Amino acid sequence: MFAADPIDVDALKRSSCLVHFEHVEQTPSTQDLARSYASIVTSPLPAAFVADFQTHGRGRRGASWWQSPGSLAVSLVFEAQPALSGKAEPIWSLVAGVAVAEALKMLLPSVPVALQWPNDLVVHGRKLGGILVDCVTGGRLIFGIGINTHGTVCSAPHLLAQRVVTIPDLCGAPLARGLLIKTIATRLESLLLASSDAPQIILERYRPLCALEGTRVRVYQDNALLDGLCCGIDSSGSLLLETSTGRIAVRSGSLTNPFDVWHDPSTDSPDASGPQTCVLRE
Repeated sequence: MFAADPIDVDALKRSSCLVHFEHVEQTPSTQDLARSYASIVTSPLPAAFVADFQTHGRGRRGASWWQSPGSLAVSLVFEAQPALSGKAEPIWSLVAGVAVAEALKMLLPSVPVALQWPNDLVVHGRKLGGILVDCVTGGRLIFGIGINTHGTVCSAPHLLAQRVVTIPDLCGAPLARGLLIKTIATRLESLLLASSDAPQIILERYRPLCALEGTRVRVYQDNALLDGLCCGIDSSGSLLLETSTGRIAVRSGSLTNPFDVWHDPSTDSPDASGPQTCVLRE
């Protein structure tokens, strides 16, 4: 069906912080697998759920996205640190973003990976990956991570080809998923512990990775459109915007126009509840 690099599950469990690991060829969403597992409070953590292909992978606000088959699609489950268990969701996106970006920079030092609020990994403005954070009852955190480790933009739909990028496009070869999972999990575990003792550490490490600071951006919310100059990120993970009426902190929103989406005709069927869409930049 498609080529995906093998993952040595036993070796990964021996050499990483992960105590539970599931690898499937295909699933609707690794996030769903992780949520079912995390909902059982006695399930040992940290845990990872990886698929070679997702049929209904999703991003924020239920959006789905394009990803070349065989690319990294993983959901990591960790316990929330007690000191941060009551914090707003944006802080977890910052923690995950920094962990993934630093892992990629360590493995691919020549690739200028940056973070585009609220949840994108970008290279020269093109989307390399995305992050979705969920929290289940009991304070367990699920970090859904998708990175284009396989394929090229040549296989992307025409309307997306100028907006996405893959590691083979940048480096000429795929990146081993097992190595990337191990590196991300190690960074994530370390950052969760560090942020519990000193939350400002996350902000300090996020700032040099921020792709938006100093640029003019538009943030789409359910009933509003915000326009202003990005002044960075605050300690809660909110986007700071200098607008015509003053500086504001934006806790949630999207940099994607809700009408600026790609519709995949192949998802149409008489029994479908509605069209699937792929957000271009979210």
